[in-house]
Amino acid sequence: MGNFGIRRSYLAGTSLLALTAGLLSVPTTAARAQESASNSGDMVLEEITVTSRRRSESLQSVPAAVTAFSSQTIEDAGIERPSDFVALTPNVTLVETQNAGSSFIVIRGVSQARNSEPSVAVIIDGVQQVNPAQFNQELFDIEQIEVLKGPQGALYGRNAIGGAIVVTTKQPSDEIEGKVKVGMDSGPGYKAQASISGPVGQSDTLKFRLAGSFMDTDGYINNEYLDEEADPYKDFSLRGMLTWQASERFQMDLRGSMSELRTQAFYYNIVGDVNDTSLPVRVNNAGQNDRDMYTLSLRMNYDADWGTFTSVSAYDKLEEILTGDAFNFLPIEESFFNDFLGFDMNQSQYLDVEAWSQELRLTSNSDQRLRWIVGTYFIGTDRYISTGNMVDTGQGVFPVYREPSTNPLNPQATFLADSQDNFAWAVFGDVTYDITEDLEIDLSLRYDHDKREQTTLTPTQYLPNVPGFPAGATGDVRDRSFSEWQPKVTLRYNVSDDVSLYAGYSTGFRSGGFNQTGVGAVAFSNGIVGVNDIFEAEVAKTFEAGVKSSLMDRMMTLNASVFTTKSENSYFFVFLAANSTQNLGNVPEARLTGFELEGTLRPMAGLDLNFGLGYTDSKIKDFENPAYIGNEVPVLSRYTLNLGAQYHWDITDDVRGIMRVDYQRIGKTFWDVENSTVRRPVDLVDARIGVEWNDWSLTAWARNLFDERYNAEYSPGGFVFKAKPARYGIELSKRF
Repeated sequence: MGNFGIRRSYLAGTSLLALTAGLLSVPTTAARAQESASNSGDMVLEEITVTSRRRSESLQSVPAAVTAFSSQTIEDAGIERPSDFVALTPNVTLVETQNAGSSFIVIRGVSQARNSEPSVAVIIDGVQQVNPAQFNQELFDIEQIEVLKGPQGALYGRNAIGGAIVVTTKQPSDEIEGKVKVGMDSGPGYKAQASISGPVGQSDTLKFRLAGSFMDTDGYINNEYLDEEADPYKDFSLRGMLTWQASERFQMDLRGSMSELRTQAFYYNIVGDVNDTSLPVRVNNAGQNDRDMYTLSLRMNYDADWGTFTSVSAYDKLEEILTGDAFNFLPIEESFFNDFLGFDMNQSQYLDVEAWSQELRLTSNSDQRLRWIVGTYFIGTDRYISTGNMVDTGQGVFPVYREPSTNPLNPQATFLADSQDNFAWAVFGDVTYDITEDLEIDLSLRYDHDKREQTTLTPTQYLPNVPGFPAGATGDVRDRSFSEWQPKVTLRYNVSDDVSLYAGYSTGFRSGGFNQTGVGAVAFSNGIVGVNDIFEAEVAKTFEAGVKSSLMDRMMTLNASVFTTKSENSYFFVFLAANSTQNLGNVPEARLTGFELEGTLRPMAGLDLNFGLGYTDSKIKDFENPAYIGNEVPVLSRYTLNLGAQYHWDITDDVRGIMRVDYQRIGKTFWDVENSTVRRPVDLVDARIGVEWNDWSLTAWARNLFDERYNAEYSPGGFVFKAKPARYGIELSKRF
């Protein structure tokens, strides 16, 4: 049945692709001639230029499955967080957790887990993020977002195994300009965002841009025991950019950003059914989730006659502390531990990451038949993590950083701490050649080498001691290297000026690493297979084909793609309540097969329609426990569907109305390798209505309009986290 299901989905996708290509190849000259006579300029869909292949090119000409959002779409759709644009992208889902620093993006079944390397490369203004905890943040003053599906390791390296997300912020302007936006929501809460940009003084060569965002809300999920909201949220973010055009050929960009987030964590429910949302939150410790992030980067471009030399240097710093209740997340008098041991537990986790990276790249001119890119990349990362349980005496929970607690109000019960010193380097190249005017071949190759060293900092008395496993010791050092060649080859053929076909093969790679010392022994003693102190690197090999088209005098776009991926050593997540550790295991082999179909249509002036459908069929082909062979891979939603409609109209000569509705359906989701927990499909509706006049706009909005109740996350052991209920708000903005 498993192989039949994969073949069936592959044949369905291939048939869909063939049908789409066949329909698109039918001559439409007469229809175009008739339509052209009546179509005005405002009927033509805007052309989006993307840079996902490190060059500027039309979205419809890129031989890859890419979903892009322009600055106008970002504003009209109210995109302010990653979950907002993910909801509009087929075959992409985002698992939001109550830990603000952990959100798991899943593309075509390639998923991320807690404390794992990212499954997707995230590039902001040309700088690749180094830690997955950086991804889930406020998006403000954004020019464009591009989502590439399928392995992108040939260009972006390790951890682009599922795809890449390219975010471009707004650039400094030639004249002073800015924007202010304020709003309120049903938390209750409020937000304020502002940006200002222009030349420095009277300079023609030195420009700046400064943007900031502040949000403060009481929250939406009630803690019944403490009679307060469990999820208050306060975020302050600031970003600055300085560009200097030193000469006609040389330009420098200096960018810096900071983000301070304050919220709460660890208010799970323990349920037997992942679809059960009836239990209220009843933790006696509100806990904390504090995250501070800082980035600084310098990009230099030198334009020579043959092309461009680019240097990108970056520094990243992230620090996060989590505290709160522990299993089973109930008041002391009702807790599991209190019933059997006479006391309750709480927990703390501390994460501290610093990274330095450098990329050097040579890019040929784009206006030639043979185009090429060569480069090298280096990154050094220092990472420290500690986790532990403390005895809950009813006096609250206190954060634990680098040393076990000695506080008599919160004595330490378990404690694990490790530091990692990682260094990775890569070399890469890309060649694109126009064989004919209509046929293009693109060849890419990248080699990544990642060396990791972990030092055990856990005091000896806290190290797990399981018979049959060697006892660890404070100061133990483990090291391991992971490396991989990542090739990519793509052919593109232009059927006409408006229709193109493409097909290709690519390999993606995600580094392996270390669970905390002693985890393998604890997992074994709890009967869990596939989890060891070291988890292996993951490799994905993908075949893909697609068609892209602009139809009806470019009033419509219709794109389709099919893919099949062989995944080796994909990650899965296991939480060990015995020592509050978050751990990774490997699925030796899995197969992922599916398709995407998406399009946009402007049937009349002012009305825009969009849709996207993605489907992924997965099967575990090899596993230590043979009972799991044939199961779906974990954290996979079988399909996604998104539909949207937006209408602009003139109320008066000076006032314009706008209305938008977006619908998203997330198919049933498999959470673990056992497939014992399957969440039912989820249906979400977002809506916006507003008016614009002169440089002002006023908008009312709703998220999860019909108050769909579901659990956003499930962790092995029955831990569930409630998704946010319906939220409403209003915002006012002014440009100057």
